[in-house]
Amino acid sequence: MIKIAEVLPPQAAHTALWSLMQQAGVQHAVGTFYADDTLFPGEKPWHYLPLLRLKDQYRRAGFVLDVLEARPPLNRAKRGQDGRDDEIAEVVVLLESMGRLGIKTWCYEWMTDMNWLRTATAIPSRGGSFVSGYEHDKMELAGPTAEGPVSAELLWETLEYFLGKVLPVAERVGVQLAMHPDDPPLSPIRGIARIMSSLENYQRLLDLHPSPMNGITLCQGNFGLMTEDLPAAIRHFGRQGKVFFVHFRDVQGTKTSFRETWHDAGPTDLYECMRAYREVGFDGVLRPDHVPTLDSEPNDRPGYAVLGRLFAVGYIRGLQEGAYHDELVAAAASGASVDR
Repeated sequence: MIKIAEVLPPQAAHTALWSLMQQAGVQHAVGTFYADDTLFPGEKPWHYLPLLRLKDQYRRAGFVLDVLEARPPLNRAKRGQDGRDDEIAEVVVLLESMGRLGIKTWCYEWMTDMNWLRTATAIPSRGGSFVSGYEHDKMELAGPTAEGPVSAELLWETLEYFLGKVLPVAERVGVQLAMHPDDPPLSPIRGIARIMSSLENYQRLLDLHPSPMNGITLCQGNFGLMTEDLPAAIRHFGRQGKVFFVHFRDVQGTKTSFRETWHDAGPTDLYECMRAYREVGFDGVLRPDHVPTLDSEPNDRPGYAVLGRLFAVGYIRGLQEGAYHDELVAAAASGASVDR
């Protein structure tokens, strides 16, 4: 069964988000790095001792840390520049640390210079809430990035080099590499190619290094812009055993012009998506992603406000109850506990 998680940034003390997710029944966490190294001077956030501290904080709060969604610097590796082997060596340290701590999945991406992009973060939505959106013509007016264009051919070359170095380590330590799609899944943007932007390119990624540790973060908002049949895409990659981690969200529009939606108000049949995850036997972590900002909340972290996350967790729990109804009823009748 899928396991509902939430991304919980580490804190010196638990925030309301941590407590609210505990109260909502969430048992699994997606983690990010500590921003400081005051406890372990000289250690980088992805080294063993800071990650041990991180995992222990989640454990003491009642969460299982399943996924890390933070990365050491990798832009030189992506561009094939001098120093890329030093960056890749730090990824090796990260994977070895995760393996020693039993953290199963690393969510990474291959977006050069820029990560996820939006041109608006306060688009009015239902009841006066705010969502984010993207307009490609506005983004292109920004011009080229400081380091200049990058071709798709170069990104494929550097990705193959990177995977050749790190997948043997991932296999040895038992850590899954889950590639996040480009956001938006559009190429090029400001002269920069974006290669994780189509179903065909995702299959190329999997075929590039047919390792059991080479797989996908299926971010539904991006995959939904790549195909008109998202449940079919889930089944296609899920039957290969390559869906390692899920971002559960929806968008309205096209690759060049879209806006985020409430989880219950987008064009995608999210219940059918949940059924597809069950059909392919996905039993990993799924977290809500890019929620609206609701009344009384600051919009200083667009997509990650607290009240929208609570709504999303409740909505996803309802979809889970429907898709796995017979399994949950059988477990309740037998008195068995279900990890979800």
